[in-house]
Amino acid sequence: MEKRVSSVKSIKGTLRVPSDKSISHRSIILTSLANGNSTVKNFLKAGDTLTTLNVFRKLGVSIQEEKDSLKIKGVNFFGFKEPDNILDMGNSGTTTRLTLGLLSGQNFFSALTGDDSLRQRPMGRVAEPLKMMGADIDGRENGKLLPLSVRGRKLKGISFYNKKSSAQVKSAILIAGLLSEGKTKVTEPFKSRDHTEKMLNAMGADIYVENNGEYTVSITGSKELNGIDIDVPADPSSASFFAAAAVLLPDSELLLKDVLVNPTRDGFFRKLKEMGAKLEYINLREKAGELIADVHVEYSPNIKGIKIEKKDVPSMVDEIPLLAIVATQAEGETVVTGAEELRVKESDRIKAVIENLKNLGMEAEELEDGFIIRGKQKVRGGVIDSFKDHRIAMGFSILGLLSEEGITIKNADSVFISYPEFYEHLEKVIVS
Repeated sequence: MEKRVSSVKSIKGTLRVPSDKSISHRSIILTSLANGNSTVKNFLKAGDTLTTLNVFRKLGVSIQEEKDSLKIKGVNFFGFKEPDNILDMGNSGTTTRLTLGLLSGQNFFSALTGDDSLRQRPMGRVAEPLKMMGADIDGRENGKLLPLSVRGRKLKGISFYNKKSSAQVKSAILIAGLLSEGKTKVTEPFKSRDHTEKMLNAMGADIYVENNGEYTVSITGSKELNGIDIDVPADPSSASFFAAAAVLLPDSELLLKDVLVNPTRDGFFRKLKEMGAKLEYINLREKAGELIADVHVEYSPNIKGIKIEKKDVPSMVDEIPLLAIVATQAEGETVVTGAEELRVKESDRIKAVIENLKNLGMEAEELEDGFIIRGKQKVRGGVIDSFKDHRIAMGFSILGLLSEEGITIKNADSVFISYPEFYEHLEKVIVS
């Protein structure tokens, strides 16, 4: 599907963007491991999260939909059933990597595959530490790429240094740690998103966190998890697109409701403020250990270029392509380094951002681990390729709102992965 996005006068209003993708995934995966029933309200119904729901049903978990909630009947650590076919992970790296941790400790065989994009994404980063725990994982390139096979085994706890500060790697190891003999410890140079730790703690896991320079989380296996009630807040990554639009479009003002502002996830909002954006958190509150706020954003004509370094990346990794869009309208240069992780997302997001900006006649320089964007550029318009990546499609849609001639997005239906109503919500807040 192609989508043309043309210039608009401003955006105004109040919006509750879809629920958080990361918490929605974990709300099914972790409650399935509980000894008891759980309720999940405001579950995100999008491509990736529906993949998780379908996969766990195939593993024998009862998940019932009732009005705006899911009722999940946990099967405890070892009550899952051997799937009778290959598990299709679609486009979801989170489903794949976290489920690998769970399947490694089961007493049955399973096989996993995914779409064209997912079959190119690195799985060795999860498979290797799981093998250290005793997992029997094989697949293409010695278990580094899907399809993968897993023959469940008894696992043993390990200590692992998660040098890329990947939340998916950390979560997979912690889930495997629940099923293991002894203690499992994961240390990171910079703290990655911590929803797994928070949810496991709320469910009664034997989990301990230290944050002294480096970040370490330890979990001891065998202690059963309790069922839990989860109300999933709005996704900060989805909210970021609208925050960016409000900052860039004259006379704009938006209130984004119930947004997750966990410090491991709100890096984009913090960097917008550093650039000089008029953005503030209203009605800050806590629910089940997670910080939530209403985010108020206004047009900010005097934003300035900034630097993003490796330590900044974990809290805003999904929003860095969008930051490039904002940077084209800032005073001076914005330099991003230490973001090589963007090379192995749904697309090579560094390449996608730079190629598309250049195709629109704009100045941008590609670095091995990031990019340099020069500010105060005119946006004429043209055609961009989303590379079937939802975040590229949405980011360049925001740029289209500023363009003189409009921007046509190829494969714009990729937004279904995380935000099926994106274009519908955009129409709601546009002032023509």
